[in-house]
Amino acid sequence: MAEECFNASLLEKEYSTVPQHEEENSLALVVPLDQNAPIIASYNDRIRPLLDAVDSLRHLMITREGIQLPTIVVVGDQSSGKSSVLESLAGINLPRGQGICTRVPLIMRLQHQPLPQPELVLEFNGKVVKTDEEHVSEAINRATDEIAGLGKGISNAPLTLEVRKNGVPDLTMVDLPGITRVPVHGQPEDIYDQIREIIMEYITPEESIILNVLSATVDFTTCESIRMSQMVDKSGERTLAVVTKSDKAPEGLLEKVTADDVNIGLGYWEFLFWHKGWCKFKQRVLARNLPAIVKSINEKLNLNVAELKRMPKKMSSLSEAMTVFMQIIGSAKESLRKILLRGEFDEYPDEKKMHCTARLVEMLNQYSDELHTNAAGNPAKNFLMEEIMRKVNGISSIPTSFAEKVWNYVEEVVISVIMRHSDKYHQLQLPFRRAGHNLIAKMKERSVNWVMEIVEMEKQTDYTCNPEYLSDWNKLMGQQDFFMKEVLNDEEWPSKVKLEGFGEIEVEKLRQFPHVLQQAFDMKMRMTAYWKIVLRTIG
Repeated sequence: MAEECFNASLLEKEYSTVPQHEEENSLALVVPLDQNAPIIASYNDRIRPLLDAVDSLRHLMITREGIQLPTIVVVGDQSSGKSSVLESLAGINLPRGQGICTRVPLIMRLQHQPLPQPELVLEFNGKVVKTDEEHVSEAINRATDEIAGLGKGISNAPLTLEVRKNGVPDLTMVDLPGITRVPVHGQPEDIYDQIREIIMEYITPEESIILNVLSATVDFTTCESIRMSQMVDKSGERTLAVVTKSDKAPEGLLEKVTADDVNIGLGYWEFLFWHKGWCKFKQRVLARNLPAIVKSINEKLNLNVAELKRMPKKMSSLSEAMTVFMQIIGSAKESLRKILLRGEFDEYPDEKKMHCTARLVEMLNQYSDELHTNAAGNPAKNFLMEEIMRKVNGISSIPTSFAEKVWNYVEEVVISVIMRHSDKYHQLQLPFRRAGHNLIAKMKERSVNWVMEIVEMEKQTDYTCNPEYLSDWNKLMGQQDFFMKEVLNDEEWPSKVKLEGFGEIEVEKLRQFPHVLQQAFDMKMRMTAYWKIVLRTIG
């Protein structure tokens, strides 16, 4: 079985091993094995094509489509021994020094090849730079300086190192900057926050396998990399650990690993031997993620194919272009008839803004309410004192504002419909939008001018032939005798008189004008009856 490719009981006849613990979280010790061993070669033949496929997808930047790929992400506190772990895998020397050695995400793509001459290639900022084992460390430093700048700052832009070499495992890993809390000279004050942001970006996806490099000399529960891992993988099901510096560890390392106080679900591996157990994790990662990746790719492919089918066919003549143009105009006109005239909204079932008949009714109701509210005011206030004043001026701006509001809404709807029907022909959309705007602007101008003419007519005239005028005036004048009697009553002198349609009227100041009171009352009732006709005309 592939998962048993390094099981001691299966290989003890051919290879020497040291004892292994049975517990899942015990420290695994496996001796080096020959890459050409039949069982290893068979496993590589099965897994390597899958790894190549994943690397090809990564090279195609499929993650930009929202599809995450399985990735082993290497994290650890500064000076935990990450470089040693990666060097043991790749068989090359990585940059060393004080402070942060890894200043950018280093994507290491390792691939076993039978040729004796290794091939090393760096990719960054759109460049491809070939190097060799002797100069790879300097090449990485130069590339890092170009990406992150000179000094000790970091960058989130990745640097890819491809290593094709006999004896290396087929594996892709991402090495991230070592975690440090205290900035040294030349580092930004927020260096910890920058590193944390990069690490969280890479370890958060469910497809990421988090490889914690832990120094045996420290308390695992205090390691910052463990704390970050637990934030995104509380169960530890995609977290493993490689323990370094075990020769300097205090007594009780095995007990500490077995206890697993920090919940390392994929187990602990001792640095000297762990890289020979890489196949177990490749199988787990691929088996866990490939079905979901294939499903996501198929879904994206189907969406793109459907979108491709919706794209227009190439037009080869003017007549074909005119035919398409007229089809767009015709379909847009039919859609506008449905939503503006017939109240049919099947094309826009969930877009309330496009339910035009309902929206126009709402706008008309709001206009009517605003018009009557502004016109009514307080009918009992200054009763008979402003009858010689023109009332139309007070509401003359409301009808024109309403006309502009309606046409602005109609323009928005018309443009939206035209854009929807011409979405396959982007080169036509700007001319369509401009033509629609110009057409609506002319119609709006005519409509507003017409409304203004109506308002001006009402300002200039004070008569009407509407038969309802006399009916309303006679009804109002039926209260004149009662009103005059109450106002001129010498015995009680009431301060207020209640009139139907006006409420309680202040009448004390009216007693100063008894000789014109009857004429003023008649004028008030005529204006009230006439005002109803005005509101009907412009409302």
